[in-house]
Amino acid sequence: MLRVVINEGDTAEPGTALLIAAAPVGKGRLVDASSVLPTLAAVPPSALTGTPAATVVELADPLDPQTVLTRIRAAATAAGPLFLYIAGQLQLDRKQRLLHLALARTTPTTMRYTALPWHWLAAETAIRRPGTTTVVVDLVADADAWQHLASRGLGLGPGIRLYGRVCRAPQRSRGAATPAYLKACAAIWRSGARPDLATLHEQAAARSGDEEALLLAIGTPQPVQATGPAGAPEPPEDPHPAILAAAGAGRHTEAAAAAAAWEQRELRTHGPGSVQAIHWLEVRADLARLAQDPALSCELWMAAAQARLTRRQATDDPDVEGAVDRAHHQWEQIRDLPRARALAPELVRLRRIVPGRQRGALQVLQRRLESLHTGPVA
Repeated sequence: MLRVVINEGDTAEPGTALLIAAAPVGKGRLVDASSVLPTLAAVPPSALTGTPAATVVELADPLDPQTVLTRIRAAATAAGPLFLYIAGQLQLDRKQRLLHLALARTTPTTMRYTALPWHWLAAETAIRRPGTTTVVVDLVADADAWQHLASRGLGLGPGIRLYGRVCRAPQRSRGAATPAYLKACAAIWRSGARPDLATLHEQAAARSGDEEALLLAIGTPQPVQATGPAGAPEPPEDPHPAILAAAGAGRHTEAAAAAAAWEQRELRTHGPGSVQAIHWLEVRADLARLAQDPALSCELWMAAAQARLTRRQATDDPDVEGAVDRAHHQWEQIRDLPRARALAPELVRLRRIVPGRQRGALQVLQRRLESLHTGPVA
């Protein structure tokens, strides 16, 4: 269910609030996430964003991770303050060791195709101007995710405020948990109080019970060397080794966020379509490959190829051919049939423009696409 509320005001930059409540249906549900939406809906929209004018979008029990990604991506384009309120449950993909936000159809065996990877959220918010994005979470973690959080924590990268709590999953006999933290936030706002985020967090945490929980209160840090401000002198260190080291250690969210922040820096400094910005787009594509997210990697490599073609690079330019070849290869690794079908038309279009040096690549792609309509990807 999607609901949009627009609260008129007199500011040039209205705030945007995206409310996401997601959890599996059936016995896999650890938290009654959607129960918080009526409570938040009773809060004045301006309280959710701290701005006189606000747009509020609700996403209740979404089925498809691409739908959630599309909503997050659309919200991230807002020029004004962005607030994401997320109630739900975290699960860990045991093969990739990546955190996911479980959705309505998520099960342990289908997680990679039916849940939202946490690093997708990190990548989409990382491209925004530092200090304009706040994420408030009320999450329950299953046993594997809780162990992962205990050693690595939960983050979204520099420039993003992150508040809230993550609770350990309750025992089955106690039933599903409730998003008490976000309900406490709503109760405070409905009383007429408008505390700052740090104070709100303290009050909501105190009211939400004494369950075993990881409390999050990450304010906006000062820019680090890897995300220096626009117009700053050239950084003293090459950021690539640190980013690749993070990816190699399995900290894919951290690596993706740092690369996206660098891409944003180059966009501000050199402009869209610059070779500097395209370079970081390609870094993000390769990081998605390392994170075993072939759909995202394919999408990013296609974007890089198109950006180079827009710069009037030749169709047989090695960088253009390489981007299309890598997009093609990553597309062949996708096991999510709807996602593979969705990406195929753009890939076919690029293959017609950039046939590459492997003879018959377009024909191979078209045959494989035909097979998607008759059975699973081979």
